[in-house]
Amino acid sequence: MNILIVEDESRVADFLRQSLTEAGYLALEAHTKAEGEEIWNNENPDLVILDLMLPDGNGMDLLRSARGQGRQTPVLILTAKDSLSDRVAGLDEGADDYIAKPFPLEELLARVRALLRRASQDASVYRCGDLEIDLKRRRVMRSGRVVFLSSTEFSLLELLAQNHGQAVSKLEILKHVWDDVDRDPNVVEVYINYLRHKLERGGAERLVQTVRGKGYALYQDAHVAI
Repeated sequence: MNILIVEDESRVADFLRQSLTEAGYLALEAHTKAEGEEIWNNENPDLVILDLMLPDGNGMDLLRSARGQGRQTPVLILTAKDSLSDRVAGLDEGADDYIAKPFPLEELLARVRALLRRASQDASVYRCGDLEIDLKRRRVMRSGRVVFLSSTEFSLLELLAQNHGQAVSKLEILKHVWDDVDRDPNVVEVYINYLRHKLERGGAERLVQTVRGKGYALYQDAHVAI
């Protein structure tokens, strides 16, 4: 399993990388917010260990951005900031656990194992903002209410969820949802509109975004999609 370490203190980062490697994990290192975002997007790690104080920004912003894109990667915040307000803020922004420096290695490894275990059990549930998609039960909920979708609509939403934060082209959608790349691509737009109509009832925020020239993406932050 891949674990991304976003930590600017080289001594701490090296210690974590060595410890995780010895425990059987593949450790990836990033020393800035920008590096962390790039590796997170490209490598899709199984877990992120995230420092909050980074030279080019706050780790909380990186976490907020990832959750806004629909990334459900477990995140363990590792930081010297250990006040109750800091812990609450981190958890409210989507962190899964929080451990303060200095830390016992045995405790950190135990928390890593617990988070990876929990993630493997929850892999069939995708979340994007207040939207929850249960793939096993084929159930969709928005703000706690059930959204009833047709089989085709669910397959389309499932494909977008599995590529959360990434644009999926019309051709890819035709191939995976209809198994027919020669079908009229306008059918994709029709079903995207069906999906949006059902997901946005009551004035809910748009989550199925149009990415110009690329296709469609399930993404909470509409500022990056046009």
